[in-house]
Amino acid sequence: MVKFRKYGIWWQILLWSGGWLVVYFILSNGFENPEPFYRKGVASFIGIVTIVVVNIRWLLPKLYFEGKLSAFVVAGIALVLGTVIVIHAEVFPWSEWFNVIVRPNLAHGGPRLKGTRGVLIGFRWLAHVIPFVVAFLGSTVIEISRFAHKKQNEAIRSEKAKLEAQLKFLRSQINPHFLFNALNNIYSLTVTQAPHAPESVMQLSEILRYMVYDSNEEKVALKREINYIENYVNLKLLKDSRGMDVRLNFDGAYPEMMIAPLLFIPFVENAFKHSQIENLKGGLIAIELETDGNELLFSVRNSLPKGDFTKDSVGGVGLENIQKRLELLYPDGQHSLKMDRSNDEFNVLLKLYIQ
Repeated sequence: MVKFRKYGIWWQILLWSGGWLVVYFILSNGFENPEPFYRKGVASFIGIVTIVVVNIRWLLPKLYFEGKLSAFVVAGIALVLGTVIVIHAEVFPWSEWFNVIVRPNLAHGGPRLKGTRGVLIGFRWLAHVIPFVVAFLGSTVIEISRFAHKKQNEAIRSEKAKLEAQLKFLRSQINPHFLFNALNNIYSLTVTQAPHAPESVMQLSEILRYMVYDSNEEKVALKREINYIENYVNLKLLKDSRGMDVRLNFDGAYPEMMIAPLLFIPFVENAFKHSQIENLKGGLIAIELETDGNELLFSVRNSLPKGDFTKDSVGGVGLENIQKRLELLYPDGQHSLKMDRSNDEFNVLLKLYIQ
């Protein structure tokens, strides 16, 4: 059952009853004829309170919002007519007070106007019905709009929760295997007492901190993502002391730009995985990042080995995951991703439009 807050009901009661009080005041010249204005106002207020409360508390939640439209229409008509009859029909003792006799100024020869007593017919019957119909229809429209807005907000919250869950799942699929290789390489450095062993340990620590803590934030500064990529590459380069051809160019990047974390590393991982960078003669990885206003351009170019290559096909699950993340995080034209493969090279160009 849909629950409505009390202030919403009383707000509508004041809206509809206040509106009709103004109409009655104008039509009955309330300054000169205060009694009919007062009595009509009381009758309308009682009827509107009844209709608005019954409609909002019972008819809408139990019938309309449950999909019982026909029953709601019938119940609404019965509610309006029943309220009019109870207040104005002559069979009840209070009807005479509500249906006041309006006495004109007889000094000007005006006729005596009888009150709205007896059977409710013609214009006077409509005069009683119209305020209650307006209150019923108005309260219905407002509550339906409020209900739709509430459902929309719930859908948005549900979709947001779903997206956050999907993002966490996709983040968890980022390949962590290089960590084990990095530990083995750092262990080798410590055994040989290499001078840059402490620096490598610090780089690994920063990577772990970024993956465990910083990646849970909605946005991070671009410099933190750049630092993560640089640490990742440096740890990868420990694998071969002869030096692999890996080129980084982040000079054109605005470091304080805020972006979603872990967007670029899947492309970098893919490049190391499929470039056969260990081939010192032909292996190449070139990573560039630059910003221009609110536009960010990230590109990765890596060589592909000639002949058959036994590793997974270029792309794979990692790039599929990042494509899904981009669609969730930067929808509706906020990103552009192009991936091209030739016989000896694979290129990635990602554009982000930061709002």
